[in-house]
Amino acid sequence: MTRAFQVTDFSARPKIEQIVSPKPVSGEVLLEIKACGLNFADLLMAKGTYQDTPKPPFTLGMEVCGIVIGHGPGVSTPPIGAKVAVFGGQGGLAEQGVFPAALCREVPEAMPAPVAAGFQVAYGTSHLALTRRARLQPGETLLVLGAAGGVGLTAVEIGKALGATVIAVARGADKLAVAKAAGADHLIDSTSADIKTAVKALGGADVVYDPVGGEGFKAALGACNREARVLTIGFASGDVPQIAANIILVKNITVIGFYWGGYLKFNPTALTDSLGALMDMYIEGKLKPHVSNVLPLDQAQDALDLLESRKATGKVVVTP
Repeated sequence: MTRAFQVTDFSARPKIEQIVSPKPVSGEVLLEIKACGLNFADLLMAKGTYQDTPKPPFTLGMEVCGIVIGHGPGVSTPPIGAKVAVFGGQGGLAEQGVFPAALCREVPEAMPAPVAAGFQVAYGTSHLALTRRARLQPGETLLVLGAAGGVGLTAVEIGKALGATVIAVARGADKLAVAKAAGADHLIDSTSADIKTAVKALGGADVVYDPVGGEGFKAALGACNREARVLTIGFASGDVPQIAANIILVKNITVIGFYWGGYLKFNPTALTDSLGALMDMYIEGKLKPHVSNVLPLDQAQDALDLLESRKATGKVVVTP
């Protein structure tokens, strides 16, 4: 038996259950889970509103770092004892779990498990969105909304590493200080400043990275330069904005949808290649992941509450 933080009913809060220890089938590895990174999507999945929500009962936790302790039939890599990171979509908030062997990436010894667990979705989202979809170029101006959050902070860091001038938008001085430490060149407090006016005063945005939605999206759209690219990453505000087509027409703006997890179904190699590039950047000292909270499995609900209240800066990680 093993412990797992499970959704059994969408009308009730998830809870820790004793479940039968999973067994890997063909193509899978069994991991002893050392850490699980939490994401906003976990909150949606717990309520049954995420686009890829499984049927209950299921174990929350989309991305993990763990030690390989078993192979399914025909699987030999990664080897037993290897420390790996993997995005499984679910199953991470448990003491053990089974995951696709092909998606596992060995973790550098110098990278702690809580860092590796919270590295994939946040850094992977920003890296693939900025390089593959928006094609951010050195010297361009990148505007990041929600810049102190789990994915926003990585967009600041990666954007700076790619040679962009980074404008960070966040709520309050404390969160802006975190964004500045990650490399932001300019800071805008969304609680007191007019985002559109402030960004235009800085020369406008060539690329917008928006995991928040709502009024911030509208303000950012109005501050775009000609031929800007706007990345819609998510809607943490709870408000899915409607796009004024006349604005994107007049300024030749491209609005780009980006769903990192969707690549699992149609191009998983893009994810593993991106993760490999990010691991190299980490080893070279170009990335310094910010894990703001590490909690034990018994406090998994508290960890989710930190995300929902938007009190966390950087990544929230649970260690079974």
